[in-house]
Amino acid sequence: MPSNKSVSDAPIVQFTNCRILRSHQLQREDLWVREGKILNPEKLFFDEKGSADIQLDCKDSIIAPGFIDVQINGGFGVDFSLATDDFKSGIDLVSQKILSHGVTSFCPTLVTSPPSVYHQVLPQISIRNGGAHGAGILGAHLEGPFISQEKKGAHPEHCLRTFEAGAFQDLLATYGSLDCVRIVTLAPEMKRSSEVIRELTKRGICVSLGHSVANLSQAEEAVQHGATFITHLFNAMLPFHHRDPGIVGLLTSDKIPAGRRVFYGMISDGIHTNPAALRIAHRAHPKGLVLVTDAIAGMGLAPGRHTLGQQVVEIDGLNTYIAGTKTLSGSVATMDTCVRHFQEATGCSVETALEAASLHPAQLLGIEHKKGTLNYDSDADFLMLNDGLYVQATYIAGEEVWRQDALGM
Repeated sequence: MPSNKSVSDAPIVQFTNCRILRSHQLQREDLWVREGKILNPEKLFFDEKGSADIQLDCKDSIIAPGFIDVQINGGFGVDFSLATDDFKSGIDLVSQKILSHGVTSFCPTLVTSPPSVYHQVLPQISIRNGGAHGAGILGAHLEGPFISQEKKGAHPEHCLRTFEAGAFQDLLATYGSLDCVRIVTLAPEMKRSSEVIRELTKRGICVSLGHSVANLSQAEEAVQHGATFITHLFNAMLPFHHRDPGIVGLLTSDKIPAGRRVFYGMISDGIHTNPAALRIAHRAHPKGLVLVTDAIAGMGLAPGRHTLGQQVVEIDGLNTYIAGTKTLSGSVATMDTCVRHFQEATGCSVETALEAASLHPAQLLGIEHKKGTLNYDSDADFLMLNDGLYVQATYIAGEEVWRQDALGM
């Protein structure tokens, strides 16, 4: 059958001999790509009378949507909460390096910082598509400074803030601009937080609850005002109590507005969350689980001292602490490691583990029509993985941007 160029001159690539994650199932079928999008082969055959220009044998690999990391503080020596003159080259380095871990889009995350840092750093973050240069940037995640002193975790106490009389204006003055902001983590028990949640939601910014001592009714009220996410469930919040389950109770709350879903981030690194807690959360609310790395500058580096915003942290194996303490401060796990650990710890299906790092974060951000799935017409950001869920190749917009060399496996 001749290749039909009347609709588009762009080459059609057919990935064969693979199992595709589509509609929550691994399906043995081919993946067709043209002009950076997933193509419907039936339309190609019947409407265009077209066929593939290039066929690639995937050697029985799994093909899954690219991973989306909505909470990553840095990595490979780069700290997104440090205002430096070469901030752009730092973010470029991280976006390049995470391709080998299957991340095709991410939200660079800033921990609690002084206003001067936000004013310097945020204008240097621009939303952009991924490609050979690195993973796409979906917008910033601002974790703090409007969080609880009691549950500050690794956040510097002297930079914490409360909402004053002009709550939302106060937030604007602190951050300087919301142009590139995608997620804001705040503590919902703070006075005037309802007004802030409504204003942020109105602007299409996702509000996440975290670093908080909120009780369940305060958390439910925040969700009713528009909050949709929980930052690293179980960490930096009140522990679950049967008479007041706190923020954790949102997973099974009957006060969530109809048609809305609450998502929650989990750091599945084997350190931040005991496997039993991971299993409890997953069984209680499987469709809301979003895997995040919460990675810090030390990800990908040797053990030793590194920074997390205003703090010095120490890496000891997979543990990261504020130097001189036993306070956990972010993780050094990569996204592919988190996916494998999650699957192992919960005994869930391969499909479920992969969707927790792709479909769910896309749904959280409202971009599931173009990211997080392999549906027709969505962006051709995908991974080839082996059965052990090790990434073998990463594709963005249908182009190979990273491949495991033959000796590296």
